[in-house]
Amino acid sequence: MFLPPMPFHKPGSLLGTPPGLHSRSGRAVFLAGLLLALFLGLGFGHAHAERLKNLATFQGVRDNPLVGYGLVVGLDNTGDQTMQTPFTTQSLQNMLSQLGITLPAGKNMQLKNVAAVMVTAALPAYAQPGSQIDVVVSSMGNAKSLRGGTLLMTPLKGIDGQVYAVAQGNMLVGGAGASANGSKVQINQLAVGRIANGAIVERAVPSFQPEGGFMNLELKDTDFGTVERVVEAINRNLGAGTAAAMDGRVVQVRTPQAPSARVGFMARIENLDVTPAKAAAKVILNARTGSIVMNQAVTVEDCAIAHGNLSVVINTQPVISQPGPFSQGQTVVAPVSQIDMKQGGGSLQIVKAGASLAAVVKGLNALGATPADLQTILEAMRAAGALRAELEII
Repeated sequence: MFLPPMPFHKPGSLLGTPPGLHSRSGRAVFLAGLLLALFLGLGFGHAHAERLKNLATFQGVRDNPLVGYGLVVGLDNTGDQTMQTPFTTQSLQNMLSQLGITLPAGKNMQLKNVAAVMVTAALPAYAQPGSQIDVVVSSMGNAKSLRGGTLLMTPLKGIDGQVYAVAQGNMLVGGAGASANGSKVQINQLAVGRIANGAIVERAVPSFQPEGGFMNLELKDTDFGTVERVVEAINRNLGAGTAAAMDGRVVQVRTPQAPSARVGFMARIENLDVTPAKAAAKVILNARTGSIVMNQAVTVEDCAIAHGNLSVVINTQPVISQPGPFSQGQTVVAPVSQIDMKQGGGSLQIVKAGASLAAVVKGLNALGATPADLQTILEAMRAAGALRAELEII
């Protein structure tokens, strides 16, 4: 909302007040309009718009996973124990034979500076031969550390078995550790490393070509309201009939025939601002860590909750029974257990209805329950119809 242009101030007017606003009603209207303009200018009156690039992707324009098996050498006595990982020795023998080195038959090699690894990478869309991509190197044996190692030439294959890249180079391991006499100190993970630009693309994936002059734009989340807004934004900026909704996730876009014009057309679509529809109310429960995350759309109704903690403590101590003198008996150790059961208070607590996330958090915090207890409480609230949200356990 924009205020109408103000006329010039008369000389000597109070604080530069525009003419015609010296009355009480005129000043009230002026201040109300000014506050509304400031309210909208600060971003409180409308939802936040995002670039379409953050909400959707073009179908067919994606990365392709690559994987390979290789060897890392140059480790400081932290490699695989060859007696327990025979594939490391076999791989080294095969590599040396290809280099013209023949090892004596039946010779057991004790290698401490070599480790067998799996190499993974993602081949980006439109990557051409000669491009460089990052690779991740992960130990698959019992190597203690890959720090300071060098990955030997490793072919990276796709799902079709074809070699698309070759990896080699010095690894960067973001951890450190030391051990001596049974004691060990370790920071971060030592069995995984990364090589920046460690692979060279040798084969290009066939680029995606639109069929019949149409390309599909796929949203990252299924939402009919957001799809409708995406179609409206594209047709408003690029012409009516350019986009059409196929379902709650896919939007079909008519693209130019010339490849050069198609690139600019796709770039314009990705930079369009679209305000996504309000997300469905959802609560995410992580059963492994006890984390609870809820979005802004979660609301609760008035409800009464009673939740008490029950704890059982079992304490077992050995009791030694000594035989009498000259009784020829034996000393007996018998365990004696003491069981203590405690139950916390479970008085009813009132949770007021809340239409905002802050009110929901305030009501749940009033219960004084731990995150593990809150998971059970939230599930019970949803079953009772007091929690207006979908529960998802991950």
